[in-house]
Amino acid sequence: MSAVTQFLETTFGPLVLVFTVSNLAAMGLQVRMPEVIVAMRNKKAMALIFVWGWVVGPAFGYLITKVLPLAEPYVVVVFLASLAPVAPFLQQMVGKARGDMGFAGALVPLVMVGTVVLMPVMAPMLIKGVEISAGALAKPLLLTILVPLIIGAAVRHFADKGATKIFPVVKGLAMLSTLLTILWCLVLYGRGMLNTAGELAFLSLNVFMIGMGLITYFCGFGMKQNQRSVMSLGMGTRNIAAVLAAALAIPNGDQRIVTMTIMWTLWSIVLAALGAKIFAKQAGKTAEGTAT
Repeated sequence: MSAVTQFLETTFGPLVLVFTVSNLAAMGLQVRMPEVIVAMRNKKAMALIFVWGWVVGPAFGYLITKVLPLAEPYVVVVFLASLAPVAPFLQQMVGKARGDMGFAGALVPLVMVGTVVLMPVMAPMLIKGVEISAGALAKPLLLTILVPLIIGAAVRHFADKGATKIFPVVKGLAMLSTLLTILWCLVLYGRGMLNTAGELAFLSLNVFMIGMGLITYFCGFGMKQNQRSVMSLGMGTRNIAAVLAAALAIPNGDQRIVTMTIMWTLWSIVLAALGAKIFAKQAGKTAEGTAT
């Protein structure tokens, strides 16, 4: 093992921690509690978030694992990802999609809380043959996902001016740690990601993301186009920070679990960007139709 590789492996864990905490703190600093309260009063929206996130998502993931002959480590990732909707970069993609930013800001904390509460409960029931406990999953999710989000949201709510001042710094740290994490992953796991091409792992994550995006967009049940695009981007992408935290909590986990999780992270950015462009065009057509 070269000195460079040893350095990357040694620093990968702390880097992932910084990546997760900084991204969730940045998300928290964008949370507006009045928007969250309005969303919580919308019973239809709340029901859709729950159904899409933790009924349809896991059911669709289960179906994929039955149709595609995936190796066990990839099945683990599909199930974990199915329980963790909404990527940390959702709000950036919603802006590009000309979506409802207020709805996106309310969706983020609601889904994050749901992920932290429901993933530890549901994952052990879905994943068979792998030693995984609710407690082992709950601890990293609570510390690296929920706590930074709550702190960021609290700062925004109680010290709005202070939140505005520190947001660029936190956002900059999040972007830097994200880029470094991607670089570290490409060097450490790049070959492993290429090796999964013939093992249907890449196909399974594409089917899941595209399928969930289409289902939630076209089954909006009366929601406006700019809200359906938010829901589609949210439910089509996954909170890979939560998935990675859960994956690393599995004792003696297969290396392919981390490899597929990293691959999912990188590719989801590409798919979300493509989806945002399509939704932006649709938003323009909707605006033109309303104007006429």
